[in-house]
Amino acid sequence: MEITAKITGIEYKIHVKDELKTFNLKNFDINELPASFVLNEGTSTYAISKWVSPKRTRSYPYERVYNTLNFAKKITIIPIVKDEGFEGDRDFIQWDTISLMSLLDVYVILAYYDKAEKHKTRNNKITNQCFNNEYIKTKINEIKNYHSSALHWNIKEVKENLYNLLDKVKHSYSQIETNLNVKLHSSKGLENLQKQIVQDLNFFMDASRKKSKEAQSREIRTNQPKEFLKTQTKSKLTITNYLGGKYFLTIDELEIKNNTLYLVESKHSKDSSLPSVNDIKDGLLKIILFSNLKEVELDGKKIKCQSILNLTSSNLKTSIQSDSGNLQDFIKKNSLTSKQQSLIANLFKEANENNFTIRIGRAI
Repeated sequence: MEITAKITGIEYKIHVKDELKTFNLKNFDINELPASFVLNEGTSTYAISKWVSPKRTRSYPYERVYNTLNFAKKITIIPIVKDEGFEGDRDFIQWDTISLMSLLDVYVILAYYDKAEKHKTRNNKITNQCFNNEYIKTKINEIKNYHSSALHWNIKEVKENLYNLLDKVKHSYSQIETNLNVKLHSSKGLENLQKQIVQDLNFFMDASRKKSKEAQSREIRTNQPKEFLKTQTKSKLTITNYLGGKYFLTIDELEIKNNTLYLVESKHSKDSSLPSVNDIKDGLLKIILFSNLKEVELDGKKIKCQSILNLTSSNLKTSIQSDSGNLQDFIKKNSLTSKQQSLIANLFKEANENNFTIRIGRAI
């Protein structure tokens, strides 16, 4: 089964909040700062997140961005390329990542690595890569003086700066290759990306979407270790937004009841009574999208749509939903800690205010 839908805007209230630490631009080093934090610069305040790879399936980048969404001005820092060496992976920025951030009103700083260490056990692999800190500081100051939307900033950065930034990437990785005496991937892939940008921004967008769609097709055939699925109804979801972005996502499970399609995002834990907060927030960012879908179609036919975040554990004895059940009885029977109780209370509040359902129960 295949689902298509549109998004015309995002409306969502967050309650599973992190208390982010606050820093200032004096003595600023992005490589030493947390994954998500607050930056005070004069009279300006930004919530900033950083990715360790342009690939969206690594190190919970969605969770990092989610932590910043309650702030008025949000920035995320994404490496446009991460080359881990000839014996490792090389990932490239995708247009739909940038477009998704635009949809969430997040300013993207396209960044690059210029330092690394040689891997201790693999000859042609590098690790502990560091961003060029001065470049990021310059971009933060540019955003401070930029008075248009995140959408306009992100498009401008792709059109005006991505090509030259790839030159910096090529130079930096060439220096790393020489200094560390390691073999990295050929620069041809970077040059091809530059050619796409020069030819036409739409060409770059289409090439990125092709890769995203291929990844979607691969994921549809696999179950991740952190998913516990009652059914094998994993399906494709293709979202189009008003920015021209297409998102090729997968749905963990589908349910159809009373002419309503339920999109289920699942997170599972083997060892704890609840999945990790990182996992849950990663799921919530998808729920933000699902909760704002319009004109949903299932195999070409229009259908009503609701979303569910399904949290399962091998350790739970009973089940509960955010819209039904006795929470105190559930807490008592499953011997939940005060921290887990607080998390569930905030999750249920978030679900009820944003019109989706959270299920918590034992994996069967």
